[in-house]
Amino acid sequence: MKLSPNWIRDFVDLGVDDNRLASDLTDVGIGVEGISGSGADTVYEVEIGTNRPDAMNHYGVAREAAAIYDLPLKRLSALSHEPSEKVTAPFPITVEEPSLCPRFSARVIRGTHIKPAPEKIAHRLQLLDQRPISNAVDATNYVLWQIGKPTHVFDADLLEGGEIVVRKAHAGETLKTLDGVERKLTTEDLVVCDAKKPVGLAGVMGGYDTMITEKTRNIVIESAWWDPGIVRKMSRRHGIHTDASHRFERGADFESTVISCDLVARMILESGGGELVGDVVDVICQRMDQAPVVLHVSEVKRILGGGLDAGQIFRLLKRLGFELIPEGQDDAQFRVHIPSWRLDVEREIDVIEEIARLHGYNKFANTLPAYSGAVVELPQARVDAAFRERALALGYNEAVSLTFISHADAEKFSAGAAAGKVLELENPLSEEASVMRTSLVPGMLDMLAYNLNRDVADARLFEMGSIYQIADGERVEPRRACMGATASAVRATLPAGGALDVSKGEHAAAAEAFRGFKGDVQNLLAEFAGEFRYDRDTSEYFHPGRSARVQLNRTTVAQFGQVHPEVASARKLRQDVFLAEFDLEQLYKVGLPAVKFVPLGKYPAVERDFSFVFSDDVTFEQIEKAARGNGIAELRDFRPVEIFRGGAIAAGKYSILLRVKFQSSERTLREDELVQWSGKIVAALSALGGVQRA
Repeated sequence: MKLSPNWIRDFVDLGVDDNRLASDLTDVGIGVEGISGSGADTVYEVEIGTNRPDAMNHYGVAREAAAIYDLPLKRLSALSHEPSEKVTAPFPITVEEPSLCPRFSARVIRGTHIKPAPEKIAHRLQLLDQRPISNAVDATNYVLWQIGKPTHVFDADLLEGGEIVVRKAHAGETLKTLDGVERKLTTEDLVVCDAKKPVGLAGVMGGYDTMITEKTRNIVIESAWWDPGIVRKMSRRHGIHTDASHRFERGADFESTVISCDLVARMILESGGGELVGDVVDVICQRMDQAPVVLHVSEVKRILGGGLDAGQIFRLLKRLGFELIPEGQDDAQFRVHIPSWRLDVEREIDVIEEIARLHGYNKFANTLPAYSGAVVELPQARVDAAFRERALALGYNEAVSLTFISHADAEKFSAGAAAGKVLELENPLSEEASVMRTSLVPGMLDMLAYNLNRDVADARLFEMGSIYQIADGERVEPRRACMGATASAVRATLPAGGALDVSKGEHAAAAEAFRGFKGDVQNLLAEFAGEFRYDRDTSEYFHPGRSARVQLNRTTVAQFGQVHPEVASARKLRQDVFLAEFDLEQLYKVGLPAVKFVPLGKYPAVERDFSFVFSDDVTFEQIEKAARGNGIAELRDFRPVEIFRGGAIAAGKYSILLRVKFQSSERTLREDELVQWSGKIVAALSALGGVQRA
């Protein structure tokens, strides 16, 4: 937004130059981001917050400057012309929607002449990139930039029936706006009409058929207060954004309708002549007075510090146009009446902010806020920290995804969560983000896809956060963790030459990638106490042959595996992806294990290898359980070394090489003991249907 400092000086006698004025205005929140031109043609490029429509004009900024330097603000010049006819209502006005148009003011001028605006007015508008049109239209633009109040002028002779009606549009009505576009109206549109038709889209744009032309001699000046909500909706519905709608959407000054009418009328009469007809028509359906705010001096000192006393607070707010009435005995306080132009001030904290910005933030001492007590660590903080530290050590980067997902994702990726149990947003940004997430999986898949689409093939991510559900009629936000990795990232971490499955073919390579990812999951779970059990009962969005569920005491704490090919294809993932979901709520209950130190063994360990052929339905969990079931106290380690399918191995079977380590903490083991223990292991594995290979 552009403003002229020379124009600002019309309303306040400033003793500082334009650069100093720009700096001081910026300090109080009127951000001057650039200065161009020189002398009377100097222009500020100003950034005004959306909550400050009162400062989107020269008089509003002059009011701020007067407050900064504690100078008097000049009053706006009143209309000096006397009406030619003593008519109290020179133009009938009817407001059928008082809640949307609580005030409508109008002036009537007859016998004027439409011509170019005076040079001063045209030049000032050009400095602000506004195109001069005519003295009547330029008067409305000039007043808008002068005091921030949009107005409009109609050709009175083109208003059929000689009246103005403010109403909702009728179904099927149309309006040709000033930009020449024929617009179809709905019953949700608020329009200014004559006796027969709409002649303006309220607060947005006037109508083409009643615009001012060179033939115009009689004018009706309109200045109304429109509900910001209705203006915003109409502006978006019709795709129109004007200087008028920009201000009305944010809230105009309710008390400025008459003065803006008078200013426009005076400019038209001075440039084009004519006569003023009757008094101003001022239809007030309901007042828009703001409720006063009670300000406690103690609260000001609590928030801003003790550097300000009641007298300083009183003077600062008076300079900004606030009216203060002292009240209260025990606790010094004021009843603050808010000026009509400050619609953004509603609460005590808003008034305190006004005190702070005018006093100057740099004048407050640098002090730490008072605090009694100590920082208390959340109960789950240690568990979260341990999980995060281990995930980072494994090479996974922490990521954060959106908390919104689609209904389709909520149904697909939420185990046991029905569509009726999700938290729906009242005003979603899109269908793809219409509910609160019930799983971290959709976000993780989106983040992995984002990396793959940008040629980041080796992506390893994890996220910790809440999901949102309805349980027993109440909203719950359980904590979850999700880990995701691309297949190439998993394979890159596998040890060279250390493949467990040495079979030929793609199946063996895929199985190795799954085992590599399983190793990361087991590594993470190793941070927690308890013996975890694995089975194949996983959600449908996992690959049925390369996924597993983790349970502890029959409670599911995690599930992981390769994403089902159909899911990967639907989300257009460029390669296989692995996911792991962790129920942090259950892991919080498990807790971290107590640290135990065991001395290193003094006596040598002995390893023995056993090669067996098993049916495919025999799992390693069964094999290990059978071997350890012999009660051999010296059995220290039992692990697979190599798996092979094909070749001389019959279909439906696999060969596995098992390595066993024996060790005693008290003595050196004897050969006969090793033979005896080995025989027990062979017998146990044979009982499972295994056939020992030579």
